[in-house]
Amino acid sequence: MATKVVLDFEKPLFELEAKLEEMRQCLRSTAREQTKAETDVLNHEIEAFELKVDALRRSIYRNLTRWQRVQLARHPERPYTLDYIYMIAKDFVELAGDRHFSDDKAIVGGFARLEESSSGFSQPVMIIGHQKGRDTKSNLYRNFGMAQPEGYRKALRLMQLAEKFRKPVITLIDTPGAFPGIEAEERGQAEAIARNLFEMAKLTVPVICVIIGEGASGGAIGIGVGNRIIMAENSWYSVISPESCSSILWRSWNYKEQAAEALKLTAEDLLEQGIIDRIIPEPVGGAHTNPDVMASTLKSILIEELQMLLPKNSVELVHDRIAKFSAMGVWNDEV
Repeated sequence: MATKVVLDFEKPLFELEAKLEEMRQCLRSTAREQTKAETDVLNHEIEAFELKVDALRRSIYRNLTRWQRVQLARHPERPYTLDYIYMIAKDFVELAGDRHFSDDKAIVGGFARLEESSSGFSQPVMIIGHQKGRDTKSNLYRNFGMAQPEGYRKALRLMQLAEKFRKPVITLIDTPGAFPGIEAEERGQAEAIARNLFEMAKLTVPVICVIIGEGASGGAIGIGVGNRIIMAENSWYSVISPESCSSILWRSWNYKEQAAEALKLTAEDLLEQGIIDRIIPEPVGGAHTNPDVMASTLKSILIEELQMLLPKNSVELVHDRIAKFSAMGVWNDEV
């Protein structure tokens, strides 16, 4: 059995949960030997302890710092792009290759169908996203979710294919950044990302971008230009990671927590700043604690967003997208 990953701030909760499980095991193992009164007393103690654990859980996750949300966004048990695709969509057909160099495994994509039986909604879509690995072998295969130029060119090829067949585009963003290697630069990393920004702004179909985990730098924005931008509650989105920011400003990674606070990179921060449009609530403890509930919530929100965007014509979609990004930021035009 795989060892459960426990973050530093979760340790007090983990210790109480372990003690609670010991009490339950004790009750099960001694149930036949105890009187009904003794069993009732132990049950009462367990119920009281469960309330204590639940209160601590809600207190911890209700008051997370920005750095703690960054840690949750990187949790190795968190659902990734392919996990969400198979949980929320049907008939997924993965498409590979950029038709120039190779198939970048850090970005996956293909046609799929979003359906909701209760409302009768059924819509073919193109889903594209960063894909990380679960262990050393798969992380090397996926390059830790860091796309190379061919990955962004593959993503653009799939978006243009979706546009050709008039299908909406959904992107799932989860990357620590674009791959910074020399070979990526030699093959035009910066140009590939810039080209995606230019072409995504002009797509004549609805585009919804979802930050499901990490949204770092150009690696994220390379598939992040959409009519609607939504973020998972415990994800982050910034021009630079807290560690890299700390390294630049303080010449050390030891100030990453202060950097995270200064960057204001959480979903709540970005909603307040007008960078994103909506926050996807996560189960208490993070998306990894109940992936099915998280996927169901994501699916419902995507369907709601699509129902708002699908009636718009091509001109409206392009105009709204350009206006959205043009309004971001603060500037002063006084001479």
